Amino acid sequence: MLLETERLRIRDWTLDDAPTVLDILGRIEVVKWLGDGPPNLCQDLDDARSRIERWRGRSDPPLGYWAIEVADGSTLHGRPIGSVLLVPLPNGDGEVEIGWHLHPDAWGRGYASEAARAVLRHGFAGGLEEIHAVTHLTNGPSQAVCRKVGMEHRGVTHLWYEEPSEHFVARRD
Repeated sequence: MLLETERLRIRDWTLDDAPTVLDILGRIEVVKWLGDGPPNLCQDLDDARSRIERWRGRSDPPLGYWAIEVADGSTLHGRPIGSVLLVPLPNGDGEVEIGWHLHPDAWGRGYASEAARAVLRHGFAGGLEEIHAVTHLTNGPSQAVCRKVGMEHRGVTHLWYEEPSEHFVARRD
C-alpha cells in the first residue's frame, strides 16, 4: 500500500527498515506511550525484524501498519520517521483504532497529523464507518493530533485497555 501526501509517503515496512525500527522503538520517550503496562522497548535488530513481520501480517485492507517516510526535501527527506496504523482495538467488537508513533527528530513538524489525515481518508474510503483513537491520559501531543485532524473527544474510557484512556472518534460522515 502506498499513500502520498504533500510531504509524506505512507508505505509498507520492509526488513531493510529494521535499524530504523530499532532506533524508534528502542527509545523510552516513544515507547512509553504505546500499549498497556510497562514500555516494551525494541531490544535488537532481530526484535525489530520480528516486529516488522508482525506488522506486515496485519494487512487486511483497509487495515494495516505502515511506515511514514518523509518526502519534503527537508533534512529528514527519504527517511522513515515512524508508523501510522489502522488496527482492530483489543478486547473489542471489531472497532478500529488509528495510531501513530514517530521518531523524536520528527516531532512538532505536523507529520503525525498529515499521516493521520491520509490514513483516516483511506479507512473511510475502504468502508469503515468510524475510527477510534485512544491515548494515555497524559499524552497531550497525541491528543492534540486527534483534535487537529477533526476527531471528536469522547472523554475517558476503560473499554479496550487495562489502563484508562482518552477516547476520540472520527466518523465517515
